[in-house]
Amino acid sequence: QVQLVESGGGLVQAGGSLRLSCTASGRTFSSYAMGWFRQAPGKEREFVAAISRSGGSTYYADSVKGRFTISRDNAKSTVYLQMNNLKPEDTAVYYCAAANVPLPFIVLRIPEYNYWGQGTQVTVSS
Repeated sequence: QVQLVESGGGLVQAGGSLRLSCTASGRTFSSYAMGWFRQAPGKEREFVAAISRSGGSTYYADSVKGRFTISRDNAKSTVYLQMNNLKPEDTAVYYCAAANVPLPFIVLRIPEYNYWGQGTQVTVSS
């Protein structure tokens, strides 16, 4: 069992930056590939970024590529999402998720994730 807790959300103006954190407790953090997803009001949850267990592989949705960076610190059991040049369309609840997969895979699909955090709200004003 893994518990995930996100933090770092808030209200920011367009063009600004935020860094989300997701800290895990329970089983060994390095056993899990991690991902960030988001869900805007009235829309389905969508993939944002993913990172492999070692951090050596990453993947981004086209909508955030070049603006967002996913990283992890296995010693701190934490995955991060650095969000720069934020746009109003980035407004959503952001969730982190953990998937128990072998090295060196990254996981893109929601059903393949085993554990989810409670989410943190990001609001970007124009």
